[in-house]
Amino acid sequence: MKDRPRAGIGRRPLAGAATLLALPAIAAPAGLGRVEDMRGEATAEAGGTRRALAPAMPVFDGDLVATGEEARVRLRLAEAIEVLLGGGVRLRIDRFLARRGGTLVLERGAALVDRAARGGAPPPDLTVRGPFGLIAVRGTRFFAGPSNGAFGVFVERGAVLLVGGDQGVEVLPGFGADVAQPGAAPTAPVRWGQARIAAALASVT
Repeated sequence: MKDRPRAGIGRRPLAGAATLLALPAIAAPAGLGRVEDMRGEATAEAGGTRRALAPAMPVFDGDLVATGEEARVRLRLAEAIEVLLGGGVRLRIDRFLARRGGTLVLERGAALVDRAARGGAPPPDLTVRGPFGLIAVRGTRFFAGPSNGAFGVFVERGAVLLVGGDQGVEVLPGFGADVAQPGAAPTAPVRWGQARIAAALASVT
């Protein structure tokens, strides 16, 4: 007498597979921006957790980005803001919204910021703060960081308002201004020479 086939045997694995396929995919959280390019080492830290950065990795609002002494890092934030970081930088992405912009806190080191309009829309608002003062960005491309023994701000395109010691100066294209130390007022803008401009750009590129 032949054994009757037992119903259900061979179907359970398929049912399990179907259940797995039916589970919703868990998407990775979307970042505010990303690392576009880098050489050397850099990390991002938030909530007490530090992670090593690499090209194409996301960065998030609240991240503290730190670069190695010989590193160079290019970030893209909110698609319309490019930030080039030199070595030994500590940059915090603070209260930043993808479409509206926000604040970058340059705690240490040098950065080159390029804020551009995309698709006819105005560029997002941007403010850069640090120990030496505040930079209200009215233009598009500027350098901020150590230069000639001071904290220097140089504008390549557009304009910025540099505020320190409760005083502010507007810096226009081709001009730069210095803040000698935290709490000091900025100097009157002067036209930077090519050697100083080249040295500043070399520190972030």
